[in-house]
Amino acid sequence: MTDARSRLRNGRLSLAVSFFIQGAVFALLVTRIPAIQTRYGISDGLLPVFLAAVPVLAGIGSIATEHLVARARPGIVLRWVQPVVGLALLAAGSGRELWQVAVALGVFGLAVGGLDASMNMLGVSLQQAYGRSIMLGFHAAYSLGGIVGASLAWLGAHEALPLAAIYAPVVAVAVPAALLASGWYADRSPGDVRLADAPGSRAADRGMRFLLPLCLVMAFAYIGDSTVSNWSAKYLQDVLHSSDQVSTVPYNAYMATTLLGRAVGDLGVRRFGAVRVVRAGAVLAACGFAVVAVAPGAWVGAAGFTVLGLGLSVVVPQTFAAAGRNAEERLGAGASDAAVARLNIFNYVGFLVGSPLVGALGELWSYRWAMVVPMILVLATFRYAPSFGPSGARYGGGHERPSTADVGRGGNGL
Repeated sequence: MTDARSRLRNGRLSLAVSFFIQGAVFALLVTRIPAIQTRYGISDGLLPVFLAAVPVLAGIGSIATEHLVARARPGIVLRWVQPVVGLALLAAGSGRELWQVAVALGVFGLAVGGLDASMNMLGVSLQQAYGRSIMLGFHAAYSLGGIVGASLAWLGAHEALPLAAIYAPVVAVAVPAALLASGWYADRSPGDVRLADAPGSRAADRGMRFLLPLCLVMAFAYIGDSTVSNWSAKYLQDVLHSSDQVSTVPYNAYMATTLLGRAVGDLGVRRFGAVRVVRAGAVLAACGFAVVAVAPGAWVGAAGFTVLGLGLSVVVPQTFAAAGRNAEERLGAGASDAAVARLNIFNYVGFLVGSPLVGALGELWSYRWAMVVPMILVLATFRYAPSFGPSGARYGGGHERPSTADVGRGGNGL
């Protein structure tokens, strides 16, 4: 039992490191979209195409991961795709020609799909092994990484540094750190993955049916999140007339309140239940969008994004956790991996819909009114909150209960 506890704790820490690294890498990309646009001469009309291509390819990567984990553990997938994501970021900041950034972002998208799916698979299986809510903690590490990445982006904008000068040192540290952390991932046995054994089977199709409300919630949440990550900097510059430096603040503030919400979110779920926590988050997020839409200046707009981060912070981790729990209860042990992979696709559906939608409405109507659409969609999450079920049923508190049944015995084979 002592060895099992130690391995679970090491697995929890190593996975948190991977979430942190991905948060930093992703923030360094999205907060410097205006700089990437300028570097490669991407027009405002073409920019939404680039922003849409990344989640499409990420969805393909997530589907591929569902098949891969039927034969290899999620930790093996994560170990090799995370360095690829970092190297793709560096390539996106180092090229000169339009085709170069297209290839770099394409590789980034495919790899990040596998990364997101495998990270959350490991997180869900660890939560099941612990027997209490810990999923928000992993996403808190992601938010902390996002703050670090956004801060580095602000520094680069302040000093007018080339993108490669910012990205290269980060990648030089992040890639070895990710490889080192991967040696302690706590994987379930590949033989436990039942739903993924036959993608497209009747069991898998049934899984998609009962996951539908959670899939909608995931899409709504990422429409909101993609609005912040892809348009907050441009919104402050073009609509609220901020400087290049101030335009990096909203994403940083968003990640700060996301970190705060996730840092205390597991405690909130154990005490009040997932349904109440998700509903409160939906209302707060809608209020944040409303403030952004009517903001008279840059700092009020940044405040709106700050409130928005606090609201959305709890939704995505709880959606993954609920999907994994429902899949295990309905389809048996090991079904959560395939459920997470399928649910993760709607992460990219949200990005795919959110980015072009806001861009199109901004061009045809106004960016202020464009913010009303994600506000309404995020608020619709309130209706689907019962799908998260009573938190006390399985993760409502109690002491740590590590189990070797949900996590493979012995070494993880990495």
